[in-house]
Amino acid sequence: MPVQARRPAPVLAPPHPRRNALLAAALAGLCAVSSAWAQAPQLSARTLQYVKYAQPLIAITHVRVIDGTGTPARENQTVLLRDGLIVAVGRHVKLPKDATVIDASGHTLIPGLVGMHDHMFYPAPKVNPEAKEAIYPEQASSFPKLYLAGGVTSIRTTGSTEPYTDLELKKAIDAGQIPGPKMHTTGPYLEGKGSFTPQMHELADAADATDTVNYWIGEGATSFKAYMHITRAELAAAIAAAHAKHIQVTGHLCAIGFTEAAELGIDDLEHGLPVDTEFMAGKQPDVCPDTKLAVAQLATMSVDDPRIRQLIRTLVSKHVAVTSTLPVFETFVPGRAPVDPRVLDAMLPETRVEYLASRERVAGMHDSPWPKVFKLEQDFERTFVQQGGILLAGLDPTGYGGVIAGYGDQREVELLVEAGFTPLQAIRIATLNGARFMGEDQRIGSIEVGKAADLVLLDGNPATNIKDVEHVALVFKDGVGYDPARLVKAANGTVGLR
Repeated sequence: MPVQARRPAPVLAPPHPRRNALLAAALAGLCAVSSAWAQAPQLSARTLQYVKYAQPLIAITHVRVIDGTGTPARENQTVLLRDGLIVAVGRHVKLPKDATVIDASGHTLIPGLVGMHDHMFYPAPKVNPEAKEAIYPEQASSFPKLYLAGGVTSIRTTGSTEPYTDLELKKAIDAGQIPGPKMHTTGPYLEGKGSFTPQMHELADAADATDTVNYWIGEGATSFKAYMHITRAELAAAIAAAHAKHIQVTGHLCAIGFTEAAELGIDDLEHGLPVDTEFMAGKQPDVCPDTKLAVAQLATMSVDDPRIRQLIRTLVSKHVAVTSTLPVFETFVPGRAPVDPRVLDAMLPETRVEYLASRERVAGMHDSPWPKVFKLEQDFERTFVQQGGILLAGLDPTGYGGVIAGYGDQREVELLVEAGFTPLQAIRIATLNGARFMGEDQRIGSIEVGKAADLVLLDGNPATNIKDVEHVALVFKDGVGYDPARLVKAANGTVGLR
């Protein structure tokens, strides 16, 4: 059996006949990696150390397939990969004699996850946000590995504190110099006056917004994210400049409500209701109100509130997507987010200490509005989709540090199921929906002939137990099979530093 990404326990599974067969295939793949270098010259020696399979022709047999389209799982399938593409899927695929065969009995193949709110940065420990000391250093070493190890083969960075670093990381990954997901790089935050971190440029006016968008499109940005203090005039200018170049704009807003942003032509809205301030009594135009008060007011509302129902109708009619980031909100709910040993192992020791202390503080907030707001957001996302809305999936590795690349993406899928989606629907939201939104669905997002072989082999069946999305045995990106355990080992103990 391919070595799995770390589970809480046990590390080594007991012997099992079908697992022994899979282990033999994995060992054969290991032996062939060095010879496959001739077939995959784009991969550097640094990248190859994380690779199990790099042969040009691979057959994954006896595998359950969840193809990402929402259709039922298909049992006992063979998926044939050639030169980085899916070339056959079915029960009676003829195996070429020169194919490397992976017996995946008892395993499930899903499309690579498409993370739509997947930053390359993470909060530094021991900072004071009230003193404008909140710093989010780039995790340029650990996060590319952890995203890939978690089964995330494509990401949208959805706001950058170090846009040049993101762009250079993308180049290095695309060139095979380092392992990591395919990156769709968002430009720097489009923020107005009032930013809480010195890592964000504060726009001077609408002209500055236009110039910023045009400059970063020239540098290689493929989307933009408006932030909390942007004004309506600045957002309108940014949207016009981006749309002129066929570039999308999303937003984590505060000074502007969701309905206003939809009317201005925004393409996507991040996080959902917890950041929409339009329902707050006394809300002033272009002013970000007290977010704690806004969240407290949301706790008094239900998804059946006529104002929320009207918002959903507006977003659906204007084809504005919403990106779910349930994992980061879960950390705000007292006693809610599970302690995941994999997350703790990934952290810099100093980061781990501070994170656990923050968990304790949150657990003691017995009058917190977040239990009700978290449930409201889950209800909103389910209702939004039922009414025809486009829901995307991400993790947002911010907050007080409990959400980490890869693991958070898996948790997002689990929380979508908790919110009322079926496992097949949740997997589709986390794969094909993101690919379609970015216009990449002819290449990625589902297991279909002709698409890139971006695949995740899971030990188990997430259609019946969604927690099996955590049991990653192999991750294929463009047909190259990566070992999640090696990627995790190389990243552990560094998140918060690099």
